[in-house]
Amino acid sequence: MTATPHVLDPQIVEAVRAAQQVMVLSGAGMSAESGVPTFRDAQTGLWEDFDPEDLATPGAWQHDPEFVWAWYAWRIGLVRGVEPNLGHRALAELAQLRPTTIATQNIDDLHERAGSEVLAHLHGSLFRFRCAECGAPYDGAVEVPDKPVERLAPPRCETCGERVRPGVVWFGEDLPLAEFEATVTAIENLSPGDVALVIGTSGVVFPAAGLPAIALAAGATVIEINPQETEISDMAHLHVRAPVAVALPPLVAALRD
Repeated sequence: MTATPHVLDPQIVEAVRAAQQVMVLSGAGMSAESGVPTFRDAQTGLWEDFDPEDLATPGAWQHDPEFVWAWYAWRIGLVRGVEPNLGHRALAELAQLRPTTIATQNIDDLHERAGSEVLAHLHGSLFRFRCAECGAPYDGAVEVPDKPVERLAPPRCETCGERVRPGVVWFGEDLPLAEFEATVTAIENLSPGDVALVIGTSGVVFPAAGLPAIALAAGATVIEINPQETEISDMAHLHVRAPVAVALPPLVAALRD
């Protein structure tokens, strides 16, 4: 695939080359090219008549935990069936060239599978589980069906015996405080001349949508990578109007030269 002219804008290459620190803020567009089903794309078959907000809430869990768990177990299988795209792999390579910190709104593990360390999963992770009652992390086995099932019994907490829930942030829940604070601290520690790459996020989900403004206030150069204009485009100094798998590999290749 040929990169668009914007991808190798000399200003963008030079900004990243001059940076002492690179902060990556990634959203759904980061994983879209891997074929990760979006929130609503996962609403097929048994769940097609249900709004996602009716499944991804504490109330839905309390009403029918086996039904909700079956949906998340199915989503785990869908994510396991895809691979990191060239954008994920380029960011892993970028970290070999410049100190790079990643905070993502995505609940998949594609950054990690590409070889990156992730500071924070701001909306939680499909692959982290915790007790719905005592909050203890759960590292035991999780059954992943090879086809959709209507109900599936969640594992039981090894500490208190109550049900284990998905480690994602549901509608109406707060972001994980420690991870959000770590992200804010990392952004606030950026200096003028450092770079914040805002990748594949629409900028409409708060409080994560406010993070580019913190980078701007820190004096960092904010670079947006997104095929479309977004709610946070006016905060960015520079833009790459291309998908991540097109934009990032040439950028990293230019840094190697």
